[in-house]
Amino acid sequence: MADAGLERLAAWLKQQIGLDAASIGLGVIDSAVRARMTSCGTAGLDQYWALLQASQHERQQLIEAVVVPETWFFRDAPAFQAAVRHARALLTKQPHRAPVRLLSLPCSSGEEPYSLAMALLQAGLSPEQFRVDAVDISERALELARRGLYQHHSFRGAEPGLRERFFSVDTTGCRLHEVVRRPVRFHQGNLFAPELLAGEARGSYDIVFCRNVLIYFDRPTQQRAIGVLNDWLAEDGLLVVGPAEAALLLRQQFRLAESGISCTFHKASATEPPKPVVLSARTTILLQPAQRPAPLPVRRQLRPAPRPIASPLAAGPAPLAAAQQAADQGRFAEALALCEQHNKLHGPSAAAFYLMALVADASGQSQAAQDYYRKTLYLEPTHREALLQLASLLELAGNAAGAQRLYQRAQRGRDE
Repeated sequence: MADAGLERLAAWLKQQIGLDAASIGLGVIDSAVRARMTSCGTAGLDQYWALLQASQHERQQLIEAVVVPETWFFRDAPAFQAAVRHARALLTKQPHRAPVRLLSLPCSSGEEPYSLAMALLQAGLSPEQFRVDAVDISERALELARRGLYQHHSFRGAEPGLRERFFSVDTTGCRLHEVVRRPVRFHQGNLFAPELLAGEARGSYDIVFCRNVLIYFDRPTQQRAIGVLNDWLAEDGLLVVGPAEAALLLRQQFRLAESGISCTFHKASATEPPKPVVLSARTTILLQPAQRPAPLPVRRQLRPAPRPIASPLAAGPAPLAAAQQAADQGRFAEALALCEQHNKLHGPSAAAFYLMALVADASGQSQAAQDYYRKTLYLEPTHREALLQLASLLELAGNAAGAQRLYQRAQRGRDE
């Protein structure tokens, strides 16, 4: 397919849905366009472009051909646990308040919003105490979501007993019980459309899930999307993003939530003071909430240390596990020392270097973080989180070409 024609279509997709072609590769767009041209019987790219401009139906079909969802019930389960804790806290504070409002965007074929409903029901909330609005650009995905009928591959991340409690299983698949479906409402919409969730008040959602979407946007579009999410989120609301997107939020006006999950955020107050992060007894850095880089989690949140660590604890039988625990508790100097000890005892480890990168990234030491991410990738060239985090740091440093190469490597790894 002619490069100019393909680039024109890629530019159109970016205008319509914010998709950065580099994040998925022009080859994906090329394949989708070829499939649509075959389906429509158009003779060439110019003819297809004319059809695309004239037909709303075909515009939607092309978007759906490009947007390929990957989802399952309780994907990244700690995020749902964080949502439950936040909902409970709101109801404890105001027992007679209006229902807790949740937004899942994009919701794909419904596994995420239904997981939110099931998590809240399991936590003891009644269907009347919460409401989930679920939005996706794909009518095809929404049709599947509204049916509430799922196959076994949608349960790969679910806990045992989930199907028995919330589904009726027969030869057609697993059908959701009405108690789960009732609090969930589905809407077709575009994140950037002014008419998104028409009739709903801005700032009215207590919990917003928008996961693994921002990574497909370029930097200006990411900032625009974060602004939209910020508008929908209540002042004391919880925003949940994907692990590879955490750094983006802390470079905006967000702060890590106190939930132990480093991809959950609250709005940061404009008057919130800088927080000290200590790497050693000699080095203290003050990070403004709007500029603070985010740690990508191995398991849980890296919290700022309350005081300098005089000396690391002696390593136990598993230095890397101890390093993870120290990092989770904000004992960054200790975590780094334990990672180094692990590498001395067992040889260079991608997991150890990645944890060291997270600690440096969380502390605002960009160059050290870049070095550790590179060491991670030397040992494990397809480490997706390291690729995305290093690309983000390079982009912030003005190295757009280097960032682009890393984004492409991350996408190739995902496609394989």
